[in-house]
Amino acid sequence: MRPRFPYLNEHERFDFPPPETADEDGVVCLGGNLSPGMLLSAYSQGLFPWFSENQPILWWSPDPRFVVFPEEAHTSASMRKVLRQGRFEMKFDLAFREVVCACSSARRPGQGGTWITGGMIEGYCRLHELGYAHSVEAWTGGMLAGGLYGVCLGRIFFGESMFSRLPNASKAAFLFLASFLQSRGFGLIDSQVRTDHVASLGGREIPRAEYLALLSALLRHDTLKGKWGSEEELGIR
Repeated sequence: MRPRFPYLNEHERFDFPPPETADEDGVVCLGGNLSPGMLLSAYSQGLFPWFSENQPILWWSPDPRFVVFPEEAHTSASMRKVLRQGRFEMKFDLAFREVVCACSSARRPGQGGTWITGGMIEGYCRLHELGYAHSVEAWTGGMLAGGLYGVCLGRIFFGESMFSRLPNASKAAFLFLASFLQSRGFGLIDSQVRTDHVASLGGREIPRAEYLALLSALLRHDTLKGKWGSEEELGIR
């Protein structure tokens, strides 16, 4: 019987193979688990997990990498109108598990299922409890209309997934996040792989080598841990 891979707490780290060893699809290695130390090790080394329910855990580092620089986030004329009208009340970390589960069940063009498995949900909820993972939420009339979640280390935010129950809700959440991150001196939102949705918000591809250099520099800053709160609590208006 093969020994079980050890559970790593937030202070323990695992050395992954170098990102440059990824295959042509961007897969670096497989296996392990989704314990806090494994997830934090992966992000800090330029990797992220992405796999289906019937697969082993796959760890990726694609080249090129799809990112958004917070100062380059694009607000279209139609989105400026939505934001001016104040259709959504923006909050952080009020309903993290609900956001992740909503992302898991969201239907996406060209995808028959989800990579956000039950194990992924629990893994990121543990990171949220430890203060590393955050949700960005658009609310209206007491209803969660859309949002996104991801992980914060140093001055980089690793975006994982987003969803909308009402038109423009996830875009509003993303733009709110970009504004917040820019105000706090963050240098990058890592969106991992290209999507048209994020491209419309200012996403672009950069070489993996450039991404890894930025990652190294941004990880030198302290991590903004803990619950981030609401617009009012953060002094955002």
